[in-house]
Amino acid sequence: MAILTQRNKSYRRPKKSGAAKRRRTLVQRRRLVALGMSEDTAQKLNHKEIRARLKTLTKEAARTRRAASA
Repeated sequence: MAILTQRNKSYRRPKKSGAAKRRRTLVQRRRLVALGMSEDTAQKLNHKEIRARLKTLTKEAARTRRAASA
């Protein structure tokens, strides 16, 4: 067994846990609310929608910061 774990690194990688995923999703929801989305709307999104919205809202926030500083 020891030789197998030396050659195959995938056996040594830590497993993703459900608790960590829920924690990440909660943090990302809070970021959406901080960026201006209503809390009720953020609660209704699934994890794929949350990540997609975070990408677009973060880009928009950066654009508005750049426009305000110029």
